[in-house]
Order: sequence, then C-alpha cells, then structure tokens
Amino acid sequence: MNTQMKTEQFSVVRNTTTSRGAAVVTAMILIALISVPFWAGRADLRMIIEFAYYLSLAQMWNLLAGYAGLVSIGQQAFVGLGGYMLFVLAIYFNVPPIMAVFLSGLIVALFAIPTALTVFRLRGAYFAIGTWVVAEVYRLGFAQVTTLGGGSGQSLPASIVREIGSGRSEREMIIYFTALFIAVASIGLVYWLLRSKHGLSLTAIRDSEAASDSLGVDIFKTKLAVYVISAGITGVVGALIFLQKLRISPDAAFNLQDWTAAVIFIVVIGGIGTIEGPIIGTLIYFILRGVLADYGSVYMIVLGVVAVVMMLKAPQGVWGFLSKKYDLHLFPVHRRLKAKDELE
Repeated sequence: MNTQMKTEQFSVVRNTTTSRGAAVVTAMILIALISVPFWAGRADLRMIIEFAYYLSLAQMWNLLAGYAGLVSIGQQAFVGLGGYMLFVLAIYFNVPPIMAVFLSGLIVALFAIPTALTVFRLRGAYFAIGTWVVAEVYRLGFAQVTTLGGGSGQSLPASIVREIGSGRSEREMIIYFTALFIAVASIGLVYWLLRSKHGLSLTAIRDSEAASDSLGVDIFKTKLAVYVISAGITGVVGALIFLQKLRISPDAAFNLQDWTAAVIFIVVIGGIGTIEGPIIGTLIYFILRGVLADYGSVYMIVLGVVAVVMMLKAPQGVWGFLSKKYDLHLFPVHRRLKAKDELE
C-alpha cells in the first residue's frame, strides 16, 4: 500500500520546456522552407536539396552507429544501389521518376537483408571493414553491367526527365519538395522509433549487449530491423541524389568520401547518439565547405583536424556538449521521473 502511494506521487515525462519551444521554432522553419521555391534562386534550391539529403544520410548512419552500435563504412553501397534502381525502374519499367525514388528504397531494403546476414557474422572493426568490402563488390558488379553504361555510367533520357516536370523550374521545385519531405520523414522516423519500445531496446543494446540480452531483448532482430530501415531510407536518398544529377556511374554512386566519410564527419562533429547532432553537424559541414571550398586539399585537411580536435576535446560532439552543459533536449526521447507536484 505504502509503495503504491509512493508510485502515484511520481509521473514519467518526456517533453521539456526547451522541446516545446523547439517544436514551435521547427514549425516556423518548416513554413519558411516550404516557401523557399517561390522566392529563392536555383543555387539556393540546390544547396537546400543537398543539405536535406546529407542530413537524411547522417540521421540514418547515426541510427546505425549511435544507437544500434553498427559502425558501418559501407553506406555508399545503398546510396549507389538506390541510384541504380532509380535508373532501372525509370528506363526499363517506365515507372514515373518520383515514384521510382521511393520504390528504389524498398528494393534496396530487400538487398540489405542478405547483405546484413553476411556482414553480421563480423564484429567490431571487422564489421566496419566488411561493410566497405560489400560496397566495393557492388561497385565492381555494376561496372560490369553494360546495359547500365558499364564503368562510364549513363545519363537519364530526356523523355524521363520531362516526366518530372514540364520545365526546369517545375522539375527543381518537385525535387526540392521531395528532398524536404525525405529529410523531415527521416528525422520523424528516428524520433518515433526512439520513443517507442524499440527505442528502449536500442538504448539497452548500445549500453550493454550482454545486459540487454539477459533482459530478453532480441539483439539480432533489432539490429537487423535497424540495418534494413537505414538501408531503405539511404536508398531513397541515393535515388533522389542521382535524379537531381541526371547521370550515374559506379565511381560516383559508390563513392566512399562523398556518401560515407562526409556523413561520419557530420555525425561525429554534431554529436553521435542524438537526433539533434546530425542537424548541427550538417550545418557545420556546409559552413566549413562553403568557407574552405576554394582552398583545394586544405579543405580536407581542415575537416580532418576539426574532427580529431573534436574527438579529443568533446567526443560527445557539439550537441552532446551543449546538451550536457545546459540540459537541452529539442527531441526528447528519454523518460524522466518527476514528482507530480512539480508538474502542476
């Protein structure tokens, strides 16, 4: 009886004053972003589209490494697969381009199942290397497919490009809103997943696989589900990338530096294991790239130095540091026990 009375004096809460304020600011930002195509120039649209797909890729890699403990350096495999599936569906099956973008993600998710069953046999550094090897296998494999242009690749036919929209402005607007939708959906998916019971399983696995296994968490199924979901969304992003570029080749599609190294930098700088981290990291990445892009190899050197310094001084990343110091939670996924009189 006494225990029951004590329990009734407390309540589990998630939202904070900061998160409620962030929800309002997020809504205002979304409204502003929706209005962008009606007043901004093409360069601005392309930059925001690129920002959106890097943010989506970062959220997916962060879900893998930051929560499931699957440190992959082969995510370019799914970017490339998504891009090639777009070309296959649009050219050979006459699927409308935008529909093909999302269907590509579904096909990539199916490819991810046998891929996961292969790389999950490896652990730690061997897993990371194994994912990179798989990506190289995919790259070399598509380089042999002559109907898709072989090693030199191919361009999307003009007739298919016109299916996106009647003019360039209309096409860019449609691609922009598709990119914005994918970015928002990727954040929403991760947020929903982490607030569900599956999020508790992921947190337990990240903290201690042995302890989570003893509590009844199915580690293999949980990791497999996260791997497949991450691959599917990454495939959708890959399809969008090459729909915007209108051309694909094995080297561009399965590029380690563009689609995995840059994404790892974004997550590490922003804060691994948080939803806010990839957002902050993407902003920092684009600012540094804009400032240093004219300096050639110096640009990559500075990125490397920034990453090393951050890992030494603040291994939790920019957002992790700010969150710990000021107790900030824009996307609260943790459960907090508070006395009911504090809530009233």
